[in-house]
Amino acid sequence: MGDRLARVDPERLREFFAPRSLAVVGASDTSGWAQFLMASSVATGFSGPLIPVHPKHETVFGRQAVRSLRDLAEPVDLAFIMVPAHAVPDVIDDAGAAGVRNAIVLAGGYGEVGREGVAEQARLAEQAAEYGIVLLGPNCLGFLNAHARAGPFALTIPLPLRPGPVGLALQSGALASVMLAFARSRAIGVSTVVSLGNESMIGTADVLDYLVADEQTRVICLFLEEIREPDRFARAAEEAARLGKPIVALKSGSSPVGQATALAHTGSIAGDDAVVDAVFRRYNVIRATSIEELLGTAGLLGYDRWPRGRRMGVVTASGGACGIIADRASAQGIAIPPFAASTVEAIKAHLPAFAVACNPLDVTGYFLANPRTGALTAVDHALEAAVADPGLDFVLFNGLSVPDARPADEGAASRFEERVRWLGERIANSPIPVIPVGYTCVDVSSYGRELLGASDIHLLGGLEAGVQALGNALRWLENRTSAAPAPVRAGAPGDAVRDENCLDQDGPWSEAAARDLVASCGVPLVPAELVTSAEAAAQAARRLGSPVALKVCSAQIAHKSDIGGVALGVHGDAQVRDAYRRVLAAAQTVPGAVVDGVLVTPMRSGGVELLVGVTVDRTFGPVLTVGLGGVWVELLADTSLRVLPVTADDVKRMLGELRGSPLLHGARGTRPADLDALARVVKNVGDAALSIPSESLRALEINPLWVSGDQVEALDVLIVTKGS
Repeated sequence: MGDRLARVDPERLREFFAPRSLAVVGASDTSGWAQFLMASSVATGFSGPLIPVHPKHETVFGRQAVRSLRDLAEPVDLAFIMVPAHAVPDVIDDAGAAGVRNAIVLAGGYGEVGREGVAEQARLAEQAAEYGIVLLGPNCLGFLNAHARAGPFALTIPLPLRPGPVGLALQSGALASVMLAFARSRAIGVSTVVSLGNESMIGTADVLDYLVADEQTRVICLFLEEIREPDRFARAAEEAARLGKPIVALKSGSSPVGQATALAHTGSIAGDDAVVDAVFRRYNVIRATSIEELLGTAGLLGYDRWPRGRRMGVVTASGGACGIIADRASAQGIAIPPFAASTVEAIKAHLPAFAVACNPLDVTGYFLANPRTGALTAVDHALEAAVADPGLDFVLFNGLSVPDARPADEGAASRFEERVRWLGERIANSPIPVIPVGYTCVDVSSYGRELLGASDIHLLGGLEAGVQALGNALRWLENRTSAAPAPVRAGAPGDAVRDENCLDQDGPWSEAAARDLVASCGVPLVPAELVTSAEAAAQAARRLGSPVALKVCSAQIAHKSDIGGVALGVHGDAQVRDAYRRVLAAAQTVPGAVVDGVLVTPMRSGGVELLVGVTVDRTFGPVLTVGLGGVWVELLADTSLRVLPVTADDVKRMLGELRGSPLLHGARGTRPADLDALARVVKNVGDAALSIPSESLRALEINPLWVSGDQVEALDVLIVTKGS
């Protein structure tokens, strides 16, 4: 199947998604699917031949029908196959004989129903490939291409369909109509919309490649249930980033923890959905949590000029709106700085005496209650002043409410339409971007869509959703300069010093072997001595300095404290000897445990304890987790994840994402951490994990990684592998 997929390149899909002639196999006057497709062809303005194919009917929907694809006078560009699953193979044979190169299969009962269905789907794809046919589906409702005026889509298309900059690929059929309905309600135009079905041949990665290359698509929206080809997804996302084409994804269906291990805390944190978050962050894919956020963000990035920074001016006619916008902006890290003195003076001339010219600006409803003869209002004059402010990067304009219909009063209608034209020109020619936003996410009326569209004004839907979309856009823009590090082959030994015998071990390594590996990769360790007698423990404690910790060293005992194999804060020779005997005796109660000795280490106090761990996700490979560590790691659930490899800059961003990050900056008088040094160490932990073949690694965990100022040390190291 990989070879077939490799042939479905963007050039081939450009042909597939722009058919000039269609055949509908199985069409009849009573078929609801065929009725949908006929209506979709009208909605998209399809003007080419559309030929029904049915073995019994002479005409369908008033069109002359043929009995088989073999009876076509010449090959059509695409066949939409609407017959039951058992009849599909015969139709594919007919298509091959007729020279039809592209087909959509509507029927279900394939890969979605179990093992037999998977096998039948594979046979279908192989059959199509033998004829050189590119297949979308099965279990697929088709696609539409608004710019090419093609709509072989077997579901409702809300009218009017507006061509535009947003491309959609969906691992869902019925949701496509929902997306189109919302896009219509917000006057968001689409380029190509694809329902992917079971992806037997054309897959998500293929359509993503096509949309990345498509000149009509400025923003890509994805609805995903799973990421089936992670390497191709990553390459397409990197190409989209290179071209400056945002990807916004709505991912559903959290699944069980991938590659979880009961032997390491990290495995209980790095669940599949958290890994998807990490993948999206790595490749600068915006993750949305709702259809509204998905399309709202896409509309902003597809139509509006992109903000240049986080300094926002706010112009509205509502004090309440000012408060809502300020709260939401704070949550998104968007600054609302004071207006410049010149801006304040320019705005004052258009405000009532009781109003205050400040950012965020409420021009008040005073002008609404007073008759006017000109088209422009106080909020428009305030916008004119705000866009000239040297301290702003963009202006959020909440001053345009569109009526459901053209005002009955001709004078009022003319003034409003003149005002909209002025706003369109002002937005287009403004020295900084102006982002218009409505109060709520209500439908834009047909009158509003036509009027705003004529002036190239896109209205964000609602204050909260609008500011969320702005936050998404700003993060995407800021991360465009943060290229993902080049892939590193997992298992490359480099300078890592590892015990090759440990790689065949099914379970934890001894801590001594684990310490050797991470140390060879540049991870600083708390000093330690492995001893095998009480007297040697006392001598080691004197050399290291009291107080000390004693830990039993055994590959068969991963969580030493659970069995009493750890002693902390031990002072003096007598206490050290006693502690040695106690932890050794505790280890000897564990059946099958082979004890290498007892590690003696100095205690560390103060500072901050972090967890740094790596597990292997079944789809994306090794994943790095960083969080507040120690015994509180699961309770605090304050972590950040990235797919390996990472750079030190990636790690610094991870640290900044932690809710507890103020602790690293010297909160409450603590010593600030050297973030550059800490980031290098965490990056080296990831490199240590990559030195172990991914098929062998189950977990590598340092908990805690202790940091105090520029001092960073691994206090406890755990490596778990799978035996060969």
